[in-house]
Amino acid sequence: MTTFHQLAFGGLGPWEIILILAVVLVLFGAKKLPELAKGMGQGIKEFKKATRDVNSELERAMDDTPTYTPPPTPQLEEQAPSDDSKKSGDESKKDA
Repeated sequence: MTTFHQLAFGGLGPWEIILILAVVLVLFGAKKLPELAKGMGQGIKEFKKATRDVNSELERAMDDTPTYTPPPTPQLEEQAPSDDSKKSGDESKKDA
C-alpha cells in the first residue's frame, strides 16, 4: 500500500531527501538559498493566480447567457410558376 509521502516524494526516504538538501546547500550556498526560495514562492504564487483567473473566466463564460441569437429560418413557400414569371425569366436570359 502506498502512502502519501511515497507518492509526494516519489518513494524517496528521509536520508535521500537530506542528501539532496545538503547538495543544494553546497551548490548554491547559504546566502543564495533564501533568494531561491523567495523566487520559487513568487513563481508558485503567480501560477496559482493564473490558474484561479482561468478557472474564474471559464466559470463566468459558462454562466453567461449567449449573446448571439441565430437569425430566424426563412419560410420557403412553393408557388406554381405563372406565365408572367416564365416570360420575364426568358427575357432576362435573352438580354444576357
